[in-house]
Amino acid sequence: MALNPQKPALDPAYLEKLQDYYAEHKVIPSYSVLATLWGISAKSWVAECVKRFEEAGYLDWTPDRQLKPGARFFERRLADSTVQAGLPNPAISEGYDLVTIDDYLVRVPSRTSLVRVKGDSMIDAGIHEGDLLVVEQQPNANVGDIVVAIVDNEFTVKYLDRERGNFVLKPANKAYPVIRPRGRLEIFGVMAGLVRRVR
Repeated sequence: MALNPQKPALDPAYLEKLQDYYAEHKVIPSYSVLATLWGISAKSWVAECVKRFEEAGYLDWTPDRQLKPGARFFERRLADSTVQAGLPNPAISEGYDLVTIDDYLVRVPSRTSLVRVKGDSMIDAGIHEGDLLVVEQQPNANVGDIVVAIVDNEFTVKYLDRERGNFVLKPANKAYPVIRPRGRLEIFGVMAGLVRRVR
């Protein structure tokens, strides 16, 4: 009686190649392309690898049976060690956890938007032009929150503050004035995080 061949392990190198391919082309490739990408000659072996990635939650299927990223496809390594911004620390250990950016920054997807920053009025708060703000949409905020507000039909990001019983918007750059809306101040949402690519 023939023995069943051993199932292929979830090779991290296969997943990394697939994630890089998806980042460039925004699709999960066909089995023939996967075979080339992974250096596998047997289509049955490719199918088995796909099945293992599906079972682990890295791949899924659309209703018309096209491969798509699964719930875990966008997980990224989170090092066990923290990185000190002061004196040197021992090198980051090999240990790591896995986290997706959405899981880390987004609590309620249906009420979360990304807003790109223009200008330098919040530079002293560490918010730079081109940054993407993760904004939780809500009509109310607390004094001291960094909010995205609508003033004169335009978005602006500022600290929410209060003067003489009225809400105002304060910049984090002395070169800019405090915004004192004459009418109703409309809060679009509160900043929950920030994404910046540095190179």
